[in-house]
Amino acid sequence: MAGRARGPVAGRTVGETFDMWASNGRAEKMEREHSRAVAARLASVDLSSPFRFLDVGCGNGWLVRRMAAVPSCRAAVGIDLSPAMVREARRLARLAKERYEAARVESWAHRGRFDLVFSMEALYYADSVDEALAAVARLMAPGATLICGTDFYAENRATRWWAREMGITMHLLSRAQWAAAFRRAGLSARTRTVRDASSSKRWRREAGTLFVTGTAPPAR
Repeated sequence: MAGRARGPVAGRTVGETFDMWASNGRAEKMEREHSRAVAARLASVDLSSPFRFLDVGCGNGWLVRRMAAVPSCRAAVGIDLSPAMVREARRLARLAKERYEAARVESWAHRGRFDLVFSMEALYYADSVDEALAAVARLMAPGATLICGTDFYAENRATRWWAREMGITMHLLSRAQWAAAFRRAGLSARTRTVRDASSSKRWRREAGTLFVTGTAPPAR
């Protein structure tokens, strides 16, 4: 994988980093920063039929709560490496159909499959993006959709310093590399960039958020 980097406090795990963020306001900041792009991407998804939803890297559960509120949603599940984030998500839960677990997707023991899977700014933290995507693919029902969103991608030069600042391992992939990784997991791959013209940050207006969408093979 391209761009694997460690920052000045190497050794801190992703889970420990997000445990800290759960209590210092960063979780709410991530919701504010990602909400507009995520909403724009999900606006084109047909949610009229019954579906089961999974958020890989759910943070404080903000997207799980939104999806659980959709009438056709039968179950909304979020997993995250950070136990503190999961505790916060459980505290904020509104509906019985919501469920949150502290887990790594590669080793998560779950029965049943999902029709729509979302992952925002999460899969590039995995030890292996290929292994994480393969694990997600195993959780998808035939014909299910995976949407992966990221601001940290090779074409977005403004965010390349994130790995150094955060001090944790992050995989910097290009648009083409993300698409290729989806295909290696057995999924189709389409890429789309969503820009936020109202953002105060130039890179959000010009480079935007990269979304990679994959579809699992239909039932045979």
